[in-house]
Amino acid sequence: MLVFALGHISERISERVQARLLRSPAQSAGTALGHAATEISLLREEHRAEARVWLAFVAQAAVSKALAGTLTANYATLQEAFTRLISEAGDGADRAVRLDPQLEARTLLALADGLTVHVLVGHLTPHEAHDVLHTHLAGLWDQPITRTPSPDSPLP
Repeated sequence: MLVFALGHISERISERVQARLLRSPAQSAGTALGHAATEISLLREEHRAEARVWLAFVAQAAVSKALAGTLTANYATLQEAFTRLISEAGDGADRAVRLDPQLEARTLLALADGLTVHVLVGHLTPHEAHDVLHTHLAGLWDQPITRTPSPDSPLP
């Protein structure tokens, strides 16, 4: 039953993302990415109940292989979509060094999840979280990109 409920929430979020994208079909890949990230971050007041349920599922997934498997599959699908959108948006960028779309997709998913938690516990307001998310997205396209150090490189 928990797996079904989690799947239902995931479907509702996916439907909202699709509906939002369909309302503005002539948008860029970067804009589509922003819409999708905004929807999955569950920052709006009308999505607060879903966010609470999602957070409870995430906590339970830490000890339930069935829920963890469902979440992992959902994250993989989102990461694939985000990677594709980041690649498409970055193709038009005039940069000496390109973004790593897969790394940026992982970062964006983690940021969206973290912002959901920060809003739920009251650390950030929905408006503050929205600003953080969109500042990050704008930075993907507007700021100089540096190469990611290898795992063996010392941290700065």
